[in-house]
Amino acid sequence: MKKTKIKNLIEKSRRHQELIAALVAGVMIVLALCLQKPLPQVTPIVFCSAYVIGGYAKAKAGLLETITSKKLNVELLMILAAIGSALIGYWLEGALLIVIFALSGALETYALNKSQQAMSALLAMQPHEAWLLDEQKTVTRVQITELVVGDKILVKPGEQIPVDGNVRLGKSVVDEAALSGEAQGVGKSYGDSVFAGTFNRQATLTIEMTTLPEQSLFQKIIDLVREAQSKKTNSEQFIDRFEGVYVKIVLFAVVLMMVLPPLLGGWTWQVATYRAMVLLVVASPCALVASITPALLAVMSNGAKHGVLFKGGDQIERLARITTIAFDKTGTLTKGQPIVTRCYVAPTENVREALAIVAGMEAQTTHPLAAAVMDYCKTKAIELAQVDSIIDHPGLGISTTVADTTYLVGKGAFMNKAALTSFRRIKGEVDSETVGTVIYMQRGTEVIVELTVNDTVRAESHRAINQLTNLGIHTVMLTGDNEQTARQIAAETKVEKVVANCLPAEKVEAITQLQQAGEAVAMIGDGINDAPALATASLGIAMGEGSDIAIETADIVLMKNDLLKLVSAVKLSRRASRIIKQNIMFSLSVIVLLIASNTLQWINLPFGVIGHEGSTILVILNSLRLLRH
Repeated sequence: MKKTKIKNLIEKSRRHQELIAALVAGVMIVLALCLQKPLPQVTPIVFCSAYVIGGYAKAKAGLLETITSKKLNVELLMILAAIGSALIGYWLEGALLIVIFALSGALETYALNKSQQAMSALLAMQPHEAWLLDEQKTVTRVQITELVVGDKILVKPGEQIPVDGNVRLGKSVVDEAALSGEAQGVGKSYGDSVFAGTFNRQATLTIEMTTLPEQSLFQKIIDLVREAQSKKTNSEQFIDRFEGVYVKIVLFAVVLMMVLPPLLGGWTWQVATYRAMVLLVVASPCALVASITPALLAVMSNGAKHGVLFKGGDQIERLARITTIAFDKTGTLTKGQPIVTRCYVAPTENVREALAIVAGMEAQTTHPLAAAVMDYCKTKAIELAQVDSIIDHPGLGISTTVADTTYLVGKGAFMNKAALTSFRRIKGEVDSETVGTVIYMQRGTEVIVELTVNDTVRAESHRAINQLTNLGIHTVMLTGDNEQTARQIAAETKVEKVVANCLPAEKVEAITQLQQAGEAVAMIGDGINDAPALATASLGIAMGEGSDIAIETADIVLMKNDLLKLVSAVKLSRRASRIIKQNIMFSLSVIVLLIASNTLQWINLPFGVIGHEGSTILVILNSLRLLRH
């Protein structure tokens, strides 16, 4: 325990070494000032100590970067300014420059560490071991790397779920905050999916592993965050290139200011050298260099904490400029889980017996609509009829024979035309009035059951669309579903425009047309068929529970399939854009003002240091506001 505390203390001191060095250098300055009168000969030594202690880390970083990248940087400007100040006798000013520069560096490191906490927190939560349950019900503690798909895992209350899988035994509440950012627990029971990195809160669960650890959703999040933090945006790359050129210009201007005024008879050599040192300080682009990266890293950290993963800073900048968002319907605006919304059985038939046959047949197929029918019958407490086997008729339906009677379940086109017409006449309705997917059952030569299946709209879809509209963003639905169903969903969610009956290629064409009309288009979807559109759009956004291809293709991932997170991401990206612009304008204005003031001899070196380094600190603090929710 004691060793652990010491180790943590050492690690903490490493993280704060720049701040400690700046504070120690500050103490050395105070000591030098106290010794200036009684021991003047010692003062330069104490000031030198402040220079070395406060400036060592920055000088080392600047020199290494210059050697490796073969370009000059702002660290070298600051070190040269401090040394130059000392050479002309301004020890205090040079030391103050070193201390404040070290403090701003410590603050920038703090901003970087703060923004990387998302990665640190994720890595800290990464599961490593699991309780393996064998066929003899024996439980063994193993490394998750030893597990294979199909293994049964026991997760006790309060433990972390180590793998992606499905619940096979037990009922509990799972905390999925690590994935979604939502603290509210999610109920889990037989058949429900659970994910590595989440926590089991109530009761013991037995889970069947469905995904290898390196392919789990949790691992994908870690990979996405790591990839995002390693990328540089176009703006950052421009600032990097600009920094090298700008430093050369500043050094050239410093030499001119040091030489020309004395030669032209304007200033003395001492005044010219002093003003050159001030110029070296105030013209340094520290604040400008710090205008973008801390802000973007803060947004990525904030997003990761709340279930929105940006794959890089460029994606943040692009999201801020989006004018139109195209939505896939199924699994995006809707839950992608069809339910039976209407059931009609011929008046002459026993409802429970008829539905029991339908359920018994659907139980033997894997069609997505079969689950909806099964769930409906389950809610009505209807037991499945015994059906020995079925015959699948692709694109139409299924059939079987029970007690020498043939049963058909499927589309209207699969039914006997005369029997279907007779059934509709009894109902007193026409098929065109029905919205949704309709399933019929025919017994012998009579159609006796009609089930209407619809996908349900997500609870938050309408609110999300409304808020996006209020932000000035146009909304479009691109769906492969029929026109009637699509327009019903659009009316329910208030989407502005609908393009129905879309194949993947037609979704791409619709997005291309919007882009040609001058719109910056984001596409959000969850399926394999959405991947081409996600890649074509100005920005691709994937639902976190969607297909692997959609997640890999997209630029942004919404981990909990919550469209309100998209609204938050848009607001955050726009806020970041405003803050970056504020930072750039402020830093440039300060540089121009300080250079002009120095040329007119209105400021001296200490005020130049405070103005320059103060602007850098303010820019970083302004960026850190993006860490707030």
